[in-house]
Amino acid sequence: MLLAIDVGNTNLTFCVFEGQEIKVSFRITTKLQRTSDEFVANIHSQLELKKICKDDINAVIIASVVPGLMHSLTNACLKYFGITPMIVSASMNTGIVIDIANPKEAGADRIVDLVAAYELYGGPVLVCDFGTATTYDLITAKGEFIAGVTSPGIKICANALWNETAKLPEIEIALPNTILAKDTVTSMQAGLVFGYIGQTEYICRKMIEESALGNVKVVATGGLGRMIAENTDIIDVYDSNLTMKGLEILYRKNA
Repeated sequence: MLLAIDVGNTNLTFCVFEGQEIKVSFRITTKLQRTSDEFVANIHSQLELKKICKDDINAVIIASVVPGLMHSLTNACLKYFGITPMIVSASMNTGIVIDIANPKEAGADRIVDLVAAYELYGGPVLVCDFGTATTYDLITAKGEFIAGVTSPGIKICANALWNETAKLPEIEIALPNTILAKDTVTSMQAGLVFGYIGQTEYICRKMIEESALGNVKVVATGGLGRMIAENTDIIDVYDSNLTMKGLEILYRKNA
């Protein structure tokens, strides 16, 4: 079995694959101070809870956008599984061409998403990942990553709204029934969610227009991506496991 780990700014997501099928998954919060022993304890308890024997894990792959965690996490894999994990980078065999000014600047999360989207949905494809930051990445029919846009994630926008204002409260990020808000909470929800849907539609359409790639499939992933995808026609597919599927594909390409 393969253990795939996505290290994000907010959470670490773990998926155990048997072949190309996800058997179990779990998350823990991203904390820079966590030691390798703490990682071992967390991984052990989660695998035991989900009835996965650690001896059945024979490979580990990690994509990370948090360099400060990697020493502890890779040591945890060595301690617990006796495995040196494969680390995602632009220099590995991805099956795509990273055609940007400095390919080494391409984040591991973006590489993984692009590989998965291109392998599973073909190209040209535009990948929208609604994470801590939201990324919009465009890949051609030939598998060339040609452009990427980065914007603050919807939670970052929400935190800025209530942290930088004296009277606005912390609210649930949810789609209100109408944009014609009549109270403070609904007003904030309308601004955040409908505003983010508008951003998504504009950026996607502008990238497709300027690239002149024609019929581009738009694929979304990430925590709040489902809410956005369900309320706009610009997104063709929402795939909650796109990143983890990309990790499994990359492992097969490089094992």
